[in-house]
Amino acid sequence: MCRWMAYSGEPILAEDLLFRPEHSLIDQSLHSRLGATTTNGDGFGIGWYGEGAEPAVFKSIEPAWNDSNLREIAGQLRTPLFFAHVRASTGTAVQRSNCHPFRHGRWLWMHNGALRGFHETRRDLVTAIDPALFPDLEGSTDSETLFFLALTFGLTEDPFDAVARAVGLVEDVGRAHGVDHPVQMTVATTDGESTWIFRYSTEGQSRSLFFSTEISRLRELHPEVPVLHQLGGETRFVVSEPLRELPGAWNEVMESSAGVVRPGRDELRAFRPIPPT
Repeated sequence: MCRWMAYSGEPILAEDLLFRPEHSLIDQSLHSRLGATTTNGDGFGIGWYGEGAEPAVFKSIEPAWNDSNLREIAGQLRTPLFFAHVRASTGTAVQRSNCHPFRHGRWLWMHNGALRGFHETRRDLVTAIDPALFPDLEGSTDSETLFFLALTFGLTEDPFDAVARAVGLVEDVGRAHGVDHPVQMTVATTDGESTWIFRYSTEGQSRSLFFSTEISRLRELHPEVPVLHQLGGETRFVVSEPLRELPGAWNEVMESSAGVVRPGRDELRAFRPIPPT
């Protein structure tokens, strides 16, 4: 499996997100506490929004803890919306095109989990992708396939509905192939302004996912923590694992939930797959 983090708020150095927290994503790549695997060394990726019309991505098949280029970039990269992912392969090749986050137009996507039975169901799932989108499918992972299915079902118009329909299709196809629990996922996707998150598994035992408490409340709880006074009021984190031990800082995303993080108003709701008709 994998570990990931999403940040939105005031522009911040990637170095402050990736390397400085005591249980940073870099630390999690070696010493995950809540993941299915302790080590997540099958490549990494970061995605961010800057001056261009589309987000930038930087990916490598090197372990995140051992990549000097990542540290070099992180010390110069400042962004208001940042995705980062460290990978533990569930069976597909360790290659750059299989590293998260995946990008299409202004959208980024990253996933922790697996589409079980993907070897058997892959053909049916890939052929369900919109033919106009299919040429942009670069890698061989179940994660990217799920992204392109969500795009097929209208991710850019209604992310909640699109992901529900994509997951419903995966479950339908999986069961037709005799797969008992086809979907295990935590997902983050963004258009550069809002970030949508999902925690769901067919068996109801999804991988860990947390969101941060509002900064104003955290300042009241922990006035002794200097970094909290440097973050803007709209700062939000969504993480596979808490980045540091700070009572009251982290809230678990409930099982079978979906949410959206955006300036001014966040939302959390129940998530239910929509099966094909």
